[in-house]
Amino acid sequence: MSYRKENIFTQRATAELNYLAGETEESLANLFKEILQNGVHGFCFSLYEQGQKPGDIISEAQVRRRMQILQPHMQWVRSFSCTEGNEYIPRVAKEFGIKTLVGAWLGNDADINRRELEGLIALANEGMVDIAAVGNEVMYRKDLTEEELLQFMQEVRSRIPAHIPMGYVDAYYEFSHRPAITAACDVILCNCYPFWEGCPFEQSLAYMQQMYAQARDAGGGKKVIISETGWPSQGESLKGAHPGWQHARDYFINTQIWSANEDIPVFYFSSFDEDWKTGAEGTVGAYWGIWDKQEQLKF
Repeated sequence: MSYRKENIFTQRATAELNYLAGETEESLANLFKEILQNGVHGFCFSLYEQGQKPGDIISEAQVRRRMQILQPHMQWVRSFSCTEGNEYIPRVAKEFGIKTLVGAWLGNDADINRRELEGLIALANEGMVDIAAVGNEVMYRKDLTEEELLQFMQEVRSRIPAHIPMGYVDAYYEFSHRPAITAACDVILCNCYPFWEGCPFEQSLAYMQQMYAQARDAGGGKKVIISETGWPSQGESLKGAHPGWQHARDYFINTQIWSANEDIPVFYFSSFDEDWKTGAEGTVGAYWGIWDKQEQLKF
């Protein structure tokens, strides 16, 4: 990518809080375009259009349309579920030559958990999965016990091809707090959100680096992937963290420069704005996308 170390922006010390301090709006707009044109490691796939929500059945055509928008700009895509149309995400991605991090969504409903696990195992055995994620923030939500999650992880590990890495997605600090889960992972999949911890934008890059380092140290040499990070473009502030169009754009740029410089895989959250997320997160939940809900590029 042309914005790696040879680019003027990445010649600055990584210890700086913000690679982009002092740059003009024109240069930042051009750098955003350059990064997106060259392509990033990965995006989290936003499945739901306006008026849709988890539980709705989504068509393959809808997945395909959104994948066509994203395909020129990423090498990998992350999905969160294996049912209700989410299973189309890895299948369509493979048609487009995109690698897949495929997740089974686990919660406190045993029947749903079983369908999700069987869906992930089937997709993996069809060759649709490059990395398998067994659950997302289950420990954070306290939907399962640690023992229950470990049983599910062990089951998936035993029923998918050995060459497919298996992991679990959660907040970066959970891998320090739960060594048995960390030990069961082939790969550490950590979510790093300075915004949700009230970090001001000016310190967000340095804070994300610290989050990543904590997960890396807990992993003891295992590969660590940032499975989610992002910054909202609108909504309510959280302590010192303020949403905003400029902050969202510049957090994306900072993240991608650091990711490219340090060769750290990052799945950016998210691809498209999704209205349904306001239910759990307030108004800020609807504005994490690089594209808006009409599928238009924001920046």
